[in-house]
Amino acid sequence: MHGWTGRLLRIDLKDREITEESLDEKLLAEYVGGRGLGSKIIYDEVDPGIDPLGPDNKFIVAVGPLTRTKAPTSGRMSVSTKSPLTGTIFDSNAGGFWGPSFKGAGYDAIIIENQASKPVYIRIDEEGVKIKEAQDVWGKGIKDSVSYLKEKEGGQYQNMVIGPAGENLVKIASVSVNGHRSLGRGGVGAILGSKNLKAITVSGNKKPSIYDKDKFEFVNYEANKQIKASNLTSRAMPTFGTSMLVNLVNEAGAFPTRNFQETQFESASSISGEAMSEKILEKNTACYNCSIRCARRTKTQNQSGHGPEYETVGLMGSNLGIGDIEAIAEINYMCNDLGLDTISTGGTISCLMEMAEKNIIDYDISFGEEKRVKDLLTKIACREGIGDELAEGSRRFAASYGAQEYAMHVKGLELPAYDPRGLKGRGLGYATSNRGACHLRGNMLGPELLGVPKMVDRFNYKGKSGLLINQQNFVAIVDSLVVCQFTTFAIDEEFFARIFSAVTGIKKSQQDLLDMGEKIWNLERIFNINAGFNKDDDYLPKRFLEETGSGPASDQIFEQEEMLQEYYSSRGWDENGIPTRKKLRELDLEDVDIDV
Repeated sequence: MHGWTGRLLRIDLKDREITEESLDEKLLAEYVGGRGLGSKIIYDEVDPGIDPLGPDNKFIVAVGPLTRTKAPTSGRMSVSTKSPLTGTIFDSNAGGFWGPSFKGAGYDAIIIENQASKPVYIRIDEEGVKIKEAQDVWGKGIKDSVSYLKEKEGGQYQNMVIGPAGENLVKIASVSVNGHRSLGRGGVGAILGSKNLKAITVSGNKKPSIYDKDKFEFVNYEANKQIKASNLTSRAMPTFGTSMLVNLVNEAGAFPTRNFQETQFESASSISGEAMSEKILEKNTACYNCSIRCARRTKTQNQSGHGPEYETVGLMGSNLGIGDIEAIAEINYMCNDLGLDTISTGGTISCLMEMAEKNIIDYDISFGEEKRVKDLLTKIACREGIGDELAEGSRRFAASYGAQEYAMHVKGLELPAYDPRGLKGRGLGYATSNRGACHLRGNMLGPELLGVPKMVDRFNYKGKSGLLINQQNFVAIVDSLVVCQFTTFAIDEEFFARIFSAVTGIKKSQQDLLDMGEKIWNLERIFNINAGFNKDDDYLPKRFLEETGSGPASDQIFEQEEMLQEYYSSRGWDENGIPTRKKLRELDLEDVDIDV
């Protein structure tokens, strides 16, 4: 077997039972790895009706055939579970060096089952697997937890770890990778907390087998050449990081401001990538085998740390009315240490701010008050006072006050930092994403704003479904290989087909990969349907359907119904968003059960 190791770990935390299983090459050729393999395991082994924080949920970590190779950005890994925030099937992926170390230990995936009776962590290396006691590190923040694990196990180990938010089952808790990369969305940190699993620490140096080394080297050379030729991946992102987008999105009238009440922020230039580079940037850093180097090491007058990324600047900056880049950076450092997803945390706090502004809740907070935001972060992570309510996410928080319209979410997942009134295809992506509102489920930013591969009219809502579906299917494969989506700004489906074939020896065309991505997408959709989701869950908040934006989007709303019906038809689903039997036969999914 080439590319993959063909080995899977299964760990039962309740009985402390560790078993190793073989992965079938046919299964891997069909679902690839990462998100695809994780989705297949969740579909096969997890009842859609289970309590996500109960013992029956599973936490799957998977890498892909390109992991630890010289392929660009081949340092990522993916986790899959049922989300405690959304109730949907869920995956999240992160960069850094954990994925290559896990693959180097000789594994493609790990399945974590049941719950430990007391806090533990898992150590994986080439010598084997151990479950170790974690009482001494339970309760510590991310930074101290990583330091503890490195001192205990050694500096060669890469650490996936939760903070107080995960331990306290906060539904917007993240999982940190070495303290500066995050498995951020969907409350995946709470899953580890519910299992009393503080960390998974890994070390390994085994190299994957490559089927055709000469072909691989040639295709890899071409890909790196294209990454260097792209202004986005060779200049803009290394120079300004992901926050290069701030001024651009703001000028387009798509920058979330004060809980998405407006689509332009008056202080955008003060929190942009340019401002970050001028005021707080120490250096840019990179994940494993990445030439893009978009990550930021920053320093304020009081602290230093990593980030913030664009999404944090939008959700913890403009959407909270905060126009100080140093304040946003320090908020980001706090979230990183507490183990909080900055997108969902920002979206939930902005919901509180608007509700307070409109006297729906008696709480002393206003847009722009960064000191009160910092105070709330600790309360949320520790479930203290109002933080206990906010720890449930914006949907549940707003609903508890009968004010659902102030929660900016889809399927319970808070919106990222792009307003759908200014980017219609992006909005359709939010509505139809299997994991809830997500900017990483179909890269419509490229064609709608960056002109990659070509520019389309961002305000036009007709004909967007076909382009979005192609992007969604493509991204499902990128997430399964597993590599960084930023590479798609420079290289296309053909490259991934060629490099997949060179590494694994299994010949696939670019259309084959897109078909595989479509199969993964539909399997995820079926899990959600069986979990009780339906067409009504594919809608954006009514603010976007009834209220116009500002700036260039001042006369724009989101044409939900028209776009959704076109999308369902283009997907081969019925008018209620359910995959037809014909579509399932096309995808070799005719044996799946749909509970409707």
